[in-house]
Amino acid sequence: MKKVAIIMGSDSDLPVLKPAFRTLEKFGIEYTVKVLSAHRTPDQAADFSKNAKANGYACLICAAGKAAHLAGVMAAHTALPVIGIPVKSSTMDGLDSLLSTVQMPKGVPVATVAIDGAENAALLAVQMMAISDEELYNKFVEYKEKMASDILEKDAKIQQLAEEK
Repeated sequence: MKKVAIIMGSDSDLPVLKPAFRTLEKFGIEYTVKVLSAHRTPDQAADFSKNAKANGYACLICAAGKAAHLAGVMAAHTALPVIGIPVKSSTMDGLDSLLSTVQMPKGVPVATVAIDGAENAALLAVQMMAISDEELYNKFVEYKEKMASDILEKDAKIQQLAEEK
């Protein structure tokens, strides 16, 4: 099975990414974690992205705050799917990061999740990989079925409380 690269622009983004690690582990997907900066290590970021397919990666998850150019820079150097996680910083509550990540020019797509949305980024990576992996697809179907079951269970409890009134 291919693996996922998780790249953060700064080590301060690590706490935001922990839900992505847990999610990928839950699905049995191998991942690599790197700190690379679009602005401070542009050559290394470009090199990693250019060689990602040859190094066995299926997609890249990139988390960055403030100017948040990391996902776009990585997408510029690969044909693999890139998922951007805008990180909430102390300025603008992450809106600056969101706009920097989502506003990509034509021809350089970046799938963007919510601000600090690491779990959804990992789930999107799982879905992308499940296109060509039946076992992973079935695991994702089970995940969604459990999620629905959990919600219906909670609804039943609320309905019971409502009837007791």
